[in-house]
Amino acid sequence: MTPDLPAHRARRVRLLHTLGEGVLILATAPEALRNRDTHYPYRFDSHFYYLTAFAEPEAVVVLIAGKRPKQILFCREKNAEREIWDGFRFGPKAAKEVFGFDAAYPIGELDRRLPKLLEGQPQVAYAFGTDPAWDARVLGWINAVRAKARSGRGGNGSAPARLSDAHTLIDAMRLIKDAHEIDLMQRAADLSAAAHRAVLRQCKPGLGEWEIEAELLRAFRAGGCQAPAYPPIVAGGANACVLHYVSNDQPLKDGDLLLIDAAGEYHGSAADITRTFPVNGRFSGAQKDVYEIVLAAQQAAIDAVRPGAPYDAPHQTALRVLTQGLIDLKLLQGELDGLIESEAYKPWYMHKTGHWIGLDVHDVGDYKQADGWRALQPGMALTIEPGLYIRPAETTPEALWNIGIRIEDDVVVTPDAPRILTAAAPKTVAEIEEVMRGTR
Repeated sequence: MTPDLPAHRARRVRLLHTLGEGVLILATAPEALRNRDTHYPYRFDSHFYYLTAFAEPEAVVVLIAGKRPKQILFCREKNAEREIWDGFRFGPKAAKEVFGFDAAYPIGELDRRLPKLLEGQPQVAYAFGTDPAWDARVLGWINAVRAKARSGRGGNGSAPARLSDAHTLIDAMRLIKDAHEIDLMQRAADLSAAAHRAVLRQCKPGLGEWEIEAELLRAFRAGGCQAPAYPPIVAGGANACVLHYVSNDQPLKDGDLLLIDAAGEYHGSAADITRTFPVNGRFSGAQKDVYEIVLAAQQAAIDAVRPGAPYDAPHQTALRVLTQGLIDLKLLQGELDGLIESEAYKPWYMHKTGHWIGLDVHDVGDYKQADGWRALQPGMALTIEPGLYIRPAETTPEALWNIGIRIEDDVVVTPDAPRILTAAAPKTVAEIEEVMRGTR
């Protein structure tokens, strides 16, 4: 599935309308050195890619709004010698044609051309405050325009008088996914769900967390994902009660649960899946009791994903089910509303029930607005991931010790029922046990 280049150009047009007048400047991510002369695998800036579909490093997009709008790309030049070492480069000429820009120039000309492009413009939008070196560079271009105007050397007018945040403008657009974005997210979700199903079939006592991680990474890449969307969490037993456990270096024991939070990224779009299952393929009575509470909380939260509902509605819905479950497990005593108000559940459930998802696994967009929680709208995509994490304690029945369970799916808001992108990953007790027995 290739990028929908007309869709990316249409986003640039929409952004120009939103900007009204002025210039928007956005750079992609730099390459990052891992150690000595070895780099991390390159990953473009999500905001930049959202507007351009251009995946090469050393690139800047410049959008000029107003009566004569213009879309310009600065990128690396063609270089036969470097392409022998590093691979194909589009170069300005091909990039202009392929990606639908009005003009494209070598990245080495950025400092020379930008002051001219800023002359007479009322504002500049860029990602200010994220990189001091980039802040200084943009201010240098503005100061060059001012110096030219003061010297009487001509030009199109004064320097921009206002700065605005390009990320804020783009975040609002990215919050609502278009059909192509959802297709990419669905593909990432399908490939990730297949990886979860594969490790369900292979898991058994005696394997190591690292072996499960290796199979996940193999399945992501073999299916067509370019990378994992985030470092996988493969947490057996007590490790499942550590929310961001990523060591993945312990053996899997008979009788323990295994919590896997792992998913792939497909052409920049992330999936995010968590499943929890018994290492030996059969839930114990206590494990099943806790699992069914978390599953019921997740289903209730998914049902709360409706247009017009506040973003916090799924979380509040899940809290009621989880807290009642803690009462039923005799870990809490008291009246439900009072326990929720006092946050008595927090020793066992200390995180929110989800986050936005898209090009970034924790995607952009404010959760609150001036008058409270943002209302959900069709096209928004979020995770739903309640959990319970029960550590050993004198007041906790031993059968519940080290039971850490989280269940997570990716959900798109629609005008009707929510669309679960990750539904192909087995989730009910019966489904999990059947797959692990090899009967499905």
